[in-house]
Amino acid sequence: MRIKRNTAIAASVLVLILLFAGWAAVAMKGGSKGGNEDGKIAEQTVPSEQTNPQTLPPKDTKPAPPPEPVVPTEKVDVVMFGSEMEGLYLVRAAADEGLKVKILDPRDQIGGQLIEGEMLFLDETKDDQGRSLVQGKIKQLFDGFKNAKIRKKDEFVRYIDELRRDIPIESGITIANVKTSAPAAGESDTAVTSVDYKTKDGSLKRIEAAYWVDNTDYAALASRLNVTRMLGLEAFYGHPDKIEYMSAGMMMKFKNVDWKTFSTHFNGLTAEERSKKYGGGYVNDSFAIGLTGMTNGYKPTNDRVFLRGLNAVSQRDGEVLINAFLIYTIDPSDPKSVAEGLELGKKEMPLILNHFRKSIVGWEKAELNGFPDYLYIREYNHYETEYVLKPSDMLGANMFWDNVSIAGYPLDLQGTSVNKWGIEMGRPDKYGMPLRSFLLKKYSNVILAGKNVGASAIAYGSARIQPNTGLAAESIGVILGQIQGKKKLKELTEADMPALHQYLETKYKIKLTGVKGNNKLAGWTKDELSKLDTGDIVYAQYKRK
Repeated sequence: MRIKRNTAIAASVLVLILLFAGWAAVAMKGGSKGGNEDGKIAEQTVPSEQTNPQTLPPKDTKPAPPPEPVVPTEKVDVVMFGSEMEGLYLVRAAADEGLKVKILDPRDQIGGQLIEGEMLFLDETKDDQGRSLVQGKIKQLFDGFKNAKIRKKDEFVRYIDELRRDIPIESGITIANVKTSAPAAGESDTAVTSVDYKTKDGSLKRIEAAYWVDNTDYAALASRLNVTRMLGLEAFYGHPDKIEYMSAGMMMKFKNVDWKTFSTHFNGLTAEERSKKYGGGYVNDSFAIGLTGMTNGYKPTNDRVFLRGLNAVSQRDGEVLINAFLIYTIDPSDPKSVAEGLELGKKEMPLILNHFRKSIVGWEKAELNGFPDYLYIREYNHYETEYVLKPSDMLGANMFWDNVSIAGYPLDLQGTSVNKWGIEMGRPDKYGMPLRSFLLKKYSNVILAGKNVGASAIAYGSARIQPNTGLAAESIGVILGQIQGKKKLKELTEADMPALHQYLETKYKIKLTGVKGNNKLAGWTKDELSKLDTGDIVYAQYKRK
């Protein structure tokens, strides 16, 4: 009986164990629930596809955006892109007026056309009476050039270093992103708020500013904005489907030139002898101009290069620099195009040297004195500004209520591949350049300096000259300092300018008012003026009835 009883107990225990094991297995599979309120085992259930949480679509299918990287940010009053000489006068004046400025230069070398391109032959602006129109800080440079104290590259470098003294600059940068803000209520202009840029070592930085200045020779900043390109010389020269800029120049450098012998010989010739050998021209103890009969005797090896009349300067010690060698179809915004132009020039230069040795007395032992690192870029795209200068403004001696420069110089249109010699469209006496011609249209705080001046392709022939835009840049820099916290540049009215002009004259000896030029268009009709501005009338060839 005891055995049976023990056997029964064991059987009962085994049944309980099996029941518990089955319940646990079902529970682990998620197929049953625990006991209900009545203590009964719940019925096993399998969730359908519609109720299975693993098969429900996620509430938000878009992944969360990665956090924006922290970019080192700097804030200043004025940022200038590029280190062309003209714009340096703007940041110098703004800094002297107490503003915080910074230069961001896409080039590795400072000084643009002047230093990197070694365009060290300076064109002075004069009126009809031969009086210099050069004013402001740039006058110091021109005085040094004329009296032979600033002639060699290292002397120009020292001048530029002094001009930009204590102004922070980062060279070799690349613009990565430009941020703008929508126009404020009641306004139509966009504002540039910040620019992200990469440094030479690849680091990303951000800078914020009240004003932005494009002082490059290929519109590094302006070309990234919502800008309107105006017609270029393609319209005037008759090839409207092909955009082409004025020829670039490659400066020619020579040494071992006997300049004294050259000058004495040239000036000892009779007019007839001079014309026969050199085609006329002018030579003194420092400069040689023209000699186109001699230069025409050189036959280039290809149709992309051309030797025109000389603009030569003696740099002392037998060194000579010449601006006369043109290279066509260069795109300043394309580094490969510029590099290709430099190579064309380097191949042609030894042949030009041989021509000079044979053709010019005093040049028999001349040698090449190296090559510039960059081309002399004359022109790029013209963008719409608040006021666009026209040929009639210049030849008509127009002065403006917001003058920032008193300018002069012939409307000198250098050649293109379809018109190698170019053309002169008239010689103004003097004219004004308004502040509005340096303010980019559609933007409240973008200033165009130097070669970016707002001028038609024809008017640009005169406007582009350094003393004209250098003086304008300095005036604008001073004005920025004077209006800080009071008004924006585009808010200035005619009533605001007399005090600013007085300040410029009193403190900086820059006279922009009370100047009158010789109007060479007096009596012209509106139709004639319109045709002059579009190039349908060539001033130098036009005869009024």
